[in-house]
Amino acid sequence: MSESTQLRASRRAFLGLAGGAAALMATSGAPVQAARIKTGARIVILGAGAGGAALANRLVTRLDGAQITLIDGRPEHWYQPGFTLIAAGLKPAGYSVSGTTDWLPKEATLIAEYAAEIDPEGNRVVTASGQAVPYDFLVVATGLTLDWAGIQGFSLDMVGQNGIGAVYAGPDYAAKTWAAMDRFTEEGGQALFTRPATEMKCAGAPLKYTFLTDDFARKKGNRGKVEITYAANNKALFGVPIVSEKVRMLFADRDVAVVHDHVMKAIDPGRKLATFTTPDGDKDLPYDFINVIPPQRAPEVVRNSPLPWADKWQDQGWVEADMKTLRHARYANVFALGDVAGVPKGKTAASVKWQVPVVEDHLIAQIEGKDGTAAYDGYTSCPLITRVGRAMLVEFDYNNNLVPSFPGIIAPLEELWISWLMKEVALKATYNAMLRGKA
Repeated sequence: MSESTQLRASRRAFLGLAGGAAALMATSGAPVQAARIKTGARIVILGAGAGGAALANRLVTRLDGAQITLIDGRPEHWYQPGFTLIAAGLKPAGYSVSGTTDWLPKEATLIAEYAAEIDPEGNRVVTASGQAVPYDFLVVATGLTLDWAGIQGFSLDMVGQNGIGAVYAGPDYAAKTWAAMDRFTEEGGQALFTRPATEMKCAGAPLKYTFLTDDFARKKGNRGKVEITYAANNKALFGVPIVSEKVRMLFADRDVAVVHDHVMKAIDPGRKLATFTTPDGDKDLPYDFINVIPPQRAPEVVRNSPLPWADKWQDQGWVEADMKTLRHARYANVFALGDVAGVPKGKTAASVKWQVPVVEDHLIAQIEGKDGTAAYDGYTSCPLITRVGRAMLVEFDYNNNLVPSFPGIIAPLEELWISWLMKEVALKATYNAMLRGKA
């Protein structure tokens, strides 16, 4: 079996489909059951979200005697791919909420605090309470920070009121966004959708919610009362050119206006105006409903450490990681995983699934005094919802190549029910299997 065929087969298992039918393959992709490696290595995983939990569960099956410590102060685990479904009124807020400890192996230790300092020279992390945690290996899997202060005049207590939504803010805010969008599609007016100029998690999410708002207005027979504008931060609608062109065509077909090179900087809720930076100076656009998405950056503890890139993404602070091995370029015992990794693609849950085995491979090889062989190719997956019951399964790599898991079965740029089913039904079960280290 060729490498590309093996990758597609594994991706089919992760996405939970076989032979075109929904069927969870919970054990596919699990660590090979080989002899456990005896080691006293101290491994600290900074962050107990999707990447941190999945890696910890895989490491405890591979290592005998390792001290695995996770540092994370958030008691809740959020299934973030569910936020769009919550904001569409299709799932309750609780759909995306579980406990952080629900997913962690009993063999690992959780320090339920946030990190305050990362010292890669001294090989230690200091927690908010001042506890110093030494390590032999560090995996930075903190996720990213939503910089709400980057939108002047905005505060989260506005969400759900006066036509203001914020899907990214969390499950409860996604539910409030749905209430605002539901009212808007009854009453009509001007809808405004944006995305930041920074790197961001799931760059398809702003597009999905634009499509969903259009669809709800149509289903209610109110599309004639609704105007929709999408403010793109640059001259494209998506980072993969062929996908960007497909979205452009769909927007044109559905009367979604597009303005390019608009980056939101401020909001005036009293006047219902959003202010954008453009090449021609600041411009105000009116709204009756708006989905606010702020700039996104690495958490402050990472930005203020020696770990970020020095020559790119300077205002964002992503960890300086090799794009294939995810190992830090200057600190050989440090790895980056998930949203915080400074690589050209990969800020989705599906990306985490393909990054975790790479970090696992190179970390364990280093413990054994060997060289790792696994490589991350930038695989990123976005089930791009275009209406309720239809989605495009967009999968691509670092080179913007489409890498479909189901070639000849699921056309990646077609609006299909099966792609919707994978998003709404199959994905959460496979995501949960990933957290357990079994997918």
